[in-house]
Amino acid sequence: MRKTITIFALLLFCLPGFSQVVYEDVSNLGIYDFLDELANLKLITLNSAVKPYSRSYIAGKLHEAKTTDELVDPKTGKPNQHLNKRQRKELNFYLQDYQLESSSHVTRHASRLADEYNNKLSFLLKKQPDMVVALNPVGFHYKDSLFTFSIRPILGFQWMTNENGAEYHRWWGGSMFGYIGKNFGFYANLRDNNASVAMAKPEYFTMEQGAVYKPMENGKVDFSEIRGGITVSWNWGSFGLLKDRMEWGNNYHGANILSGKSPSFPYIQLHLNPAKWFDFNYFHAWLNSEVIDSSRSYYSGGAYREVYRNKFMAANLFTFIPWRGLNLSFGNSIVYSDNGVQPVFLIPFMFFNSVDATSSSYSNNAGQNSQMFVDLNSRQIKHLNLYVTLFIDELKVSRITDPGLLNWTSWKAGFRLSDLPFQNVAFTAEWTKTNPITYKHYIATTTYASNNYCMGHYLRDNSMEIYLALAWKPLRGVFLNLAYTLAQHGDEYIDDRSYYYDVLRFMKNKTWQSESLEFTARYEFVNNGYLFLRYLNASQEGDIGYQPEFMHGKTNNLSIGMNLGF
Repeated sequence: MRKTITIFALLLFCLPGFSQVVYEDVSNLGIYDFLDELANLKLITLNSAVKPYSRSYIAGKLHEAKTTDELVDPKTGKPNQHLNKRQRKELNFYLQDYQLESSSHVTRHASRLADEYNNKLSFLLKKQPDMVVALNPVGFHYKDSLFTFSIRPILGFQWMTNENGAEYHRWWGGSMFGYIGKNFGFYANLRDNNASVAMAKPEYFTMEQGAVYKPMENGKVDFSEIRGGITVSWNWGSFGLLKDRMEWGNNYHGANILSGKSPSFPYIQLHLNPAKWFDFNYFHAWLNSEVIDSSRSYYSGGAYREVYRNKFMAANLFTFIPWRGLNLSFGNSIVYSDNGVQPVFLIPFMFFNSVDATSSSYSNNAGQNSQMFVDLNSRQIKHLNLYVTLFIDELKVSRITDPGLLNWTSWKAGFRLSDLPFQNVAFTAEWTKTNPITYKHYIATTTYASNNYCMGHYLRDNSMEIYLALAWKPLRGVFLNLAYTLAQHGDEYIDDRSYYYDVLRFMKNKTWQSESLEFTARYEFVNNGYLFLRYLNASQEGDIGYQPEFMHGKTNNLSIGMNLGF
């Protein structure tokens, strides 16, 4: 850890640059979905295989779209106007939130647009030109030539009811972020939660965010999570010490490389973008094994002090962009334990499986758990986003040609068609298939999990999913979505290496199935502020342990709620 801090300090004082980095929560679906729409219209380019995006990155993409939309056609002498009326209002609305990340000239332009859009009622109180208490976005904001700071409230409530009863979830907290000079960023986000029932335990098949629950009376639970980090950045990259959630792999309904479902964990991160055709991401994380180290645990004051075995993860992703709109990404990762932080896994560009084979003398019992992945994403055809993601835990050519054997892989493929043939309408289709054992490992401290939550696809291994969705945005801030999901899970194989590979079968016995039709309505009334309504007709069959009791059987679920802040 001392080496990590030393490296970070050197970067703080030695690297030149003029950019700032703090990260936007992946739960803020409005802005992420709008950027995706802009990319499908070919107004901007995105590396959507890696999330979260930084606020500066988002601001740059919004201004890129604004500039492209206002370019004057030399033939007509008029702006191109690639965006329709709703999209232009959406763009101006989001520019309001990202004024702090803009240059002074762009800030004045964005502020003017925002004031025009909000009828000049954005600010409740203006103490001086650079300090405001605002309604949109809600919070206190400050900006001068050296220091930028924003603090915002977090508040939300969700009420759910179906044939099995009624449940609730409420949360509150606050977030802040800021920049010092042109290179340093910091942010923190604290959210306390109280719920009538735990809806996202590690064993459940749900896309809800995982948590470390504190049991209360009558089945109620409390849980909290803090995310944050400090970063140093320059014009072609950034380095940070963070605690956050990540998504790796293109998707619209659950990533299969890193889903971001597990509780946030600390990590150091390196991002490099030295050329338009190359993007690189690396992190080294400190995971939570929840495996007790009996040699370091002890009794004190009549209590047994539990100490967990250490657990780490290193991963990288190389993205090449041979043509605008085509991203080819590949990378690898390793989950390792027992010997502390290994310097070789701090080298960002390594092929970790080869390193592990050498250090363990090719012994599985002495080695670690490594993975590889590939992500292909094409937005070369206007309005259309095509993507394929492959996660590989173990791959042998002999198993490809033998139909009786399985490689330990997870496949995801899909597309989204936006604003064609109808404006403001998008159709999404996605398919996921994960073979048995893919996310498991027979050594408890090197499983592909943190806090016992699988870091891959939310259905874990030996599963399949089909997801279809039709979305409509009739007005600025209004999002209507009708989705069909078929999710299936097979036998729960245990990776104890006591079997032969020919025993494994994909979905030999279907042990659980969920079929659902879902309608979602969401209205973003201010930046980061949502009202939402959700109706879900769901049918759950098979092992009841994969869902909370509230969702058992055939149910008609109605959820309503409000969220302010992320």
